[in-house]
Amino acid sequence: MSLLVLFDVDGTLLLTHDEIYVEANRNALQAVWGSAPDGPDVPGDTALAHTRRALQGAGFGDDEIDSGLDRWCAIFSNRYEQLLRDADTSHWETPQDAAHTLTQVEHRALLTGNPEKVARARLRRLDLDGLFPDNQGAFGCEREDRVELFPLARGRAGGWPAARTVAVGDTPLDIRSAHSAGARCVALTTGAYNREELADAEIVIGSLADLPEALSSLA
Repeated sequence: MSLLVLFDVDGTLLLTHDEIYVEANRNALQAVWGSAPDGPDVPGDTALAHTRRALQGAGFGDDEIDSGLDRWCAIFSNRYEQLLRDADTSHWETPQDAAHTLTQVEHRALLTGNPEKVARARLRRLDLDGLFPDNQGAFGCEREDRVELFPLARGRAGGWPAARTVAVGDTPLDIRSAHSAGARCVALTTGAYNREELADAEIVIGSLADLPEALSSLA
């Protein structure tokens, strides 16, 4: 059996900080909880986890947070799409020859902390969305714990074995969550972390173009 390869978005496929995401998130927080606090950033974490940390830091209780999360996800996703429609994203960067590299990966899907609508809207702007099939992968409004996204993605791929699943990401959390889920990880230094900080991955690469060779060594 070949590998199921699960791709992160931020720092992996989208290499540019996205202020539209920040604005849409603040709008949604304000709409649901009447406040838009900034919480501690944990790169690679899910949108739900980020939101809970921010609200807890502002004094909101878990019951109040839980009651609004589904609504927040919907408002955030819709607001992001609205803002993106009129935004200039010509400065956005993606790895060189990303589409060509992705086509060399037979079984691929997204596994990202982004809500699905947000992830797919971003990839449409990068002309990469058509490379990731609908009803596959797992997203950051489906589970709060990134580890729990892996069984979702494997189930949608037909019950793919964890041992034949590889995450592709750019943060230590991407690596830890993959290992906790029984999967392996290829880490990229295209985000905020260097090789030493990503050394727990099975393989660390400096460019997405190196991914097919890395996957061959794990097959």
